[in-house]
Amino acid sequence: MKGVFTHASAISVAGNYRICGGISNLRLPRCTTEKSRKRMSFLQTLGITVALVAIPVALVPIGLIAVSSFVRVSTVSSFLICRLFKKKRKTKPTITLLKDSFSKVTYGELLKATKDFSSRNLLGFGSFGSVYKGIIDQNGKLIVAVKVFDLQTRGATRSFVAECEALRNVRHRHLVPILTSCSSVDFQGNEFKAPVYEFMSNGNLDDWLHPIPKANDLEHGFVGLNLLQSVNIAIDVVCALDYLHHQCERPIIHCDLKPSNILLDGDMVAHVGDFGQARFRAELTSSPNTCSSTAIRGTIGYIAPEYGLGNEISTSGDVYSYGILLLEMITRKRPTHKMFGADLNLHNFSKIAFPQRVMEIVDPVLLAEDRHDSIMVENLISIVKIGLACSTESPKDRMSIKTVLHELHLVKNKF
Repeated sequence: MKGVFTHASAISVAGNYRICGGISNLRLPRCTTEKSRKRMSFLQTLGITVALVAIPVALVPIGLIAVSSFVRVSTVSSFLICRLFKKKRKTKPTITLLKDSFSKVTYGELLKATKDFSSRNLLGFGSFGSVYKGIIDQNGKLIVAVKVFDLQTRGATRSFVAECEALRNVRHRHLVPILTSCSSVDFQGNEFKAPVYEFMSNGNLDDWLHPIPKANDLEHGFVGLNLLQSVNIAIDVVCALDYLHHQCERPIIHCDLKPSNILLDGDMVAHVGDFGQARFRAELTSSPNTCSSTAIRGTIGYIAPEYGLGNEISTSGDVYSYGILLLEMITRKRPTHKMFGADLNLHNFSKIAFPQRVMEIVDPVLLAEDRHDSIMVENLISIVKIGLACSTESPKDRMSIKTVLHELHLVKNKF
């Protein structure tokens, strides 16, 4: 080692303060401090190795420059990596952590959560299966809604895939949050598929518009939604549609918007659910032969009339369904009510009364408030007008979702 630095007096490392080695002739400090060991350990953890070795005299200038540059780059690199790690921790979304914690839910866990899919935990039925309330005990108890698909029903598997695909990458406060899904087999070896959602404590909108009379309803004075609640729910739903149609990376068409697919949480905030019939707009453009009305299974009364003529699925179809939904909320009459037939439907029924006789078709519950002034009447007329504009027969004449949102906010501001 001594022979290597025989001519050390011909070498100057002045100004290279980051170089060490303990060589007195070169006036290099020792590299054995506690701080240095900790820094070296940290850099090695990141996969960065800094080595100071004896360099032959002929290569000393190049070697020293290389080592000096490498140490400087290493220092900058470690700083950037630390900053990157800190940034990722701060910006990691809560929903991802929630989904990750339930990523391995099993059939057995869902069976236990729903008490063997007990009828007492049955929340309702859908086109392709049943929904159960459950309590999953993973990292703390969480109340969930488990949608069990009846795979014997034609199209159920496709509906399960469509629902998971549609909700996998969408996040909005007015969409029902999906926590995870289970695709497995039951204890009899039968195929089992069930998405798991956040539980909505106030049920669905259909239950509020068309409640089944119960003994305790009379005891607790159940009356239904008031006008302000109805307007808030209408705004929540149109916000969800605006997001699906215009703000998603892959725009989504719901294809089955109706009261039973709108769920209400503990604060009566509405969330659109059931994406089993949803379609991506990009897929419709690339595969026109698969998006005619024969390829969907909407709900009678809410399906846009152009679908019956073989027209392709479009966002205008969702707008039509929303218009019918809005008229149903005001009149509390289903589009399949027995009073409607070939010559009369919910749209025409409302149009005949608009605007002078609107108060005659309004749900009496909405009129049960103390206020019966001109502002309330004006608001009801405005809502019916929006419902009619959304549910016109011609798609090109329907009100746009963004205009609907603007008009409903004007109504709410008048309260």
